[in-house]
Amino acid sequence: MAPRLLSCFGKGNRDSSSKNQNHANVTVDVSAEEQRRGGALLVELFSSQGCATSPAADLLVSRLGRGDFQLEMPVIILAFHVDYWDYMGWKDPYGSRRTQCVGNDEEALLSSIVNAPRFPAPTFQATFLRPTPDSLQVSLSGALRAKVDHNGVKVMVALYESGLVTDCPRGENKGRVLSNEYVVKKLEKLCTVKDISAKKTVSGTVNFALWEGFNGSKCGVAVFVEDNSHQIFGSQSIQLPDTI
Repeated sequence: MAPRLLSCFGKGNRDSSSKNQNHANVTVDVSAEEQRRGGALLVELFSSQGCATSPAADLLVSRLGRGDFQLEMPVIILAFHVDYWDYMGWKDPYGSRRTQCVGNDEEALLSSIVNAPRFPAPTFQATFLRPTPDSLQVSLSGALRAKVDHNGVKVMVALYESGLVTDCPRGENKGRVLSNEYVVKKLEKLCTVKDISAKKTVSGTVNFALWEGFNGSKCGVAVFVEDNSHQIFGSQSIQLPDTI
């Protein structure tokens, strides 16, 4: 079972010792060597500009994304900003209601990544269109590289932005200039799939409503496969073309 790696508020980390490559509804259809190499690991940061401990976690995943830790495996980072701390005096401009999370210390994060089971990356090819100035259409086609049974999985697509800088005049981080990377601005479901082979082509299209000041050079797309318990079974990072 592949854990969804979380890095966030307070100390602690989720147990990630299990290395079973099969789950109730997903079976990896690759060799042992391919399993060992695996694809990228998805690391999700749940953060808030209203929380005093979040900037340290933001910096940690920024360093992780830069490759400062020279890990053997690639990582894909998504930062979900939550609104839980908005009542403290500063409303996070990227915040929305999200699920709970745990952990923010460097040792726990890196240990979770190193020990996590790895799954082969999907092989999606992407086509990008701008139907209107304030929308982005992403069409994807490729194989999941994992056999899926009747319980099914969801293929999710996240649009994120990096290089964000915010002056914080109120709340626990009053007076600080906050830097945020890999901030998830939009999240859409591409499709739900059931009873398919690892090599079967999966296709779909998602449409994102864009925000004011959208800059494609600061953004990227992450695709990940998850089951109903939010366990991750493969992820893939896709850069936006320069022409978007």
